[in-house]
Amino acid sequence: MDNRNKNISQKYNEGEGNRTAAREYNQSQQRFVRSGQVDNKARKAERDIRSDDIRRELEHAETIGRRHAADEDPEVTRPYKKD
Repeated sequence: MDNRNKNISQKYNEGEGNRTAAREYNQSQQRFVRSGQVDNKARKAERDIRSDDIRRELEHAETIGRRHAADEDPEVTRPYKKD
């Protein structure tokens, strides 16, 4: 890879702590809040969670997602002896 291609690659690959993605996400969230849809979406979510069919579907999706998640950090639950 020549230096020109390397510079282009580095420009778009920010790795962990991707500031561009964080800025875009924050701007998107701000647009949503300003849109005035927050209360309506919250009420719809509350209705959805009360629906047995939708709640089961959400619980199933969560179960599938948890299968792909990394294991819990052992430091979180490790019992330590006090001196």
